[in-house]
Amino acid sequence: MNATLTVFTPSFNRAYCLHLCYESLKRQTCKDFVWLIIDDGSTDNTRELVESWMLEGAIPIHYHYQENQGMHGAHNTAYELIETELNVCIDSDDYMADDAVEKILTFWRQYGSKDYAGIVGLDATQDGEIIGTKLPERLKSAPLSDLYGKHKVKGDKKLVYRTELTRKTPPYPLFPGEKYCPLSYKYILIDQEFPLLIMNEVLCHVEYLNDGSSMNIIKQYKKNPRGFSFFRKVAMKYAPTFKDRVRESIHYVSSNLMVKNYKFLLESPCKMTTFLATPLGILLYLYIQNTGKATVLKNS
Repeated sequence: MNATLTVFTPSFNRAYCLHLCYESLKRQTCKDFVWLIIDDGSTDNTRELVESWMLEGAIPIHYHYQENQGMHGAHNTAYELIETELNVCIDSDDYMADDAVEKILTFWRQYGSKDYAGIVGLDATQDGEIIGTKLPERLKSAPLSDLYGKHKVKGDKKLVYRTELTRKTPPYPLFPGEKYCPLSYKYILIDQEFPLLIMNEVLCHVEYLNDGSSMNIIKQYKKNPRGFSFFRKVAMKYAPTFKDRVRESIHYVSSNLMVKNYKFLLESPCKMTTFLATPLGILLYLYIQNTGKATVLKNS
């Protein structure tokens, strides 16, 4: 039987916590899904662990190993391999609510169509506390960028996309020596075509581990300036508010200073905003170069 939903999980040396996701998928009240694991060059016992689960046969599992490319590279591979109508990413340190697949598919079958990109739902802590804020009850749908920029939604949310859209949207760029490009790049591009249906239901329980990207944002800025600069250009161009455009411009300036690209103003899609943001971009660059604290204009 062909599944409707692919749950995909990028994983890099996460054998010690990947079982949480596996156990949650075995508990799903609806089995209309396949689990795709993208092993992004793990050197631990991830392969052996997954192979043992595949032998159990409790749920359908597809395993794909690749040389390490970073989170965005793993997403690129997943979007190439997924064949189901819908897909959702559950990170290797997270796990699904027991009825998440049932809620996603029931909701989509009732409200979904080619007019929508997919569904946006809620993330919660392991104790069930909503991450950030709930979604606006008065809205049926909205682009993700509008939810954050115009409706002041806060915190990570769980995104379920039509595979047709994630596949045709240009892949994340891979820059030599870098391992990260903000995943929001694809989401912004999809926003320009279709809104997401809003579902105020907890779909995923998350934990921010010390080795996760969310907890190391300053290091990410330092290690991946080209990936961030690429993303900021897209984010600037499609920013839902002027405030958002200014913030993205500040980060754009900072990232370009890291790689000594002094033509950033000529290359900017929003030259006037970038010009105005340059002094603050210089200050941000100096701050990032001299601190390890993750308390900087964080919204990527």
